[in-house]
Amino acid sequence: STAQISIATVKIINVPMLTEERRKELVKAAHKEGEHAKVSIRGARQKANEAIKGAKLPEDFTKDATEQVDKLTGIYNKKVDVLIEAKEKDIMKV
Repeated sequence: STAQISIATVKIINVPMLTEERRKELVKAAHKEGEHAKVSIRGARQKANEAIKGAKLPEDFTKDATEQVDKLTGIYNKKVDVLIEAKEKDIMKV
């Protein structure tokens, strides 16, 4: 039987602490990503509402479905807000 020998090379890289300015840039980038997410959510809402209206369903069903889509849109927008707020706190934490 043969013995296998592995030699690992470890490289240590010193990464400097983030400056206040860089933290603010990262927070701004996080907010921008949050806005992109909200735009996507609005796009999905619009497509869902168009599909509901195009389905030629009874008016009360269409209204209920549209309200449900709006409710889900609000829930997911709030989730984005919570995530961005948490990320901002994480970034600004020294």
